[in-house]
Amino acid sequence: MDQVKIGRFIASCRKEQGMTQASLAETLGISDRAVSKWETGKSMPDSGIMLELCEQLKINVNELLSGERIMVESYDKTAEDNLLALRKEIEEKNKQLLAAEIWISVPAVFAALFMMGIAAYVEMPVQVKALIIEVSVIMVIVVAFVAVGIEQRVGFYECGECHHRYVPTYWSTNLAPHIGRTRYMKCPKCGKRSWQHKVLTGSEE
Repeated sequence: MDQVKIGRFIASCRKEQGMTQASLAETLGISDRAVSKWETGKSMPDSGIMLELCEQLKINVNELLSGERIMVESYDKTAEDNLLALRKEIEEKNKQLLAAEIWISVPAVFAALFMMGIAAYVEMPVQVKALIIEVSVIMVIVVAFVAVGIEQRVGFYECGECHHRYVPTYWSTNLAPHIGRTRYMKCPKCGKRSWQHKVLTGSEE
């Protein structure tokens, strides 16, 4: 999707409705800075606000994502193209989040192991050693909780039995035995436990 084109279209539609950035922002319950970022192509409206934005601008979501008015005869094709582009964008963002999980986890684990190594082999008071080990353990636990939180929110898990895709709760994800990003969990649809792998695309069924 062309964010600059979409931004210009938002600005044009806003002006057609006789609204300022501030008045549109107030109606949507956001800051006028957010509207400014949309119109300059620096960011996109969140999916949760798109319908209300379209209602205010008197356009539909496909027109918003296309950055232009859509003729009736080309509506279906444009809708399909926009849906594919949106899915691709979501998948890319999910990949970036999972990469961030690795970049957060790996350095933290190595740092904790390094600190424990220092505590084990370097001469120092027992209290200092205990403090270093305690800090290292806390660091690993905190990072683990953050990493699981990222993984749980990104994409879906697919049941190995019925192939139902869903987003599990944080704690069911956290407490499940796992190998990498494949976790042994109970499917909310078929009720069976299986090894469920992470998928980034598709939709919750």
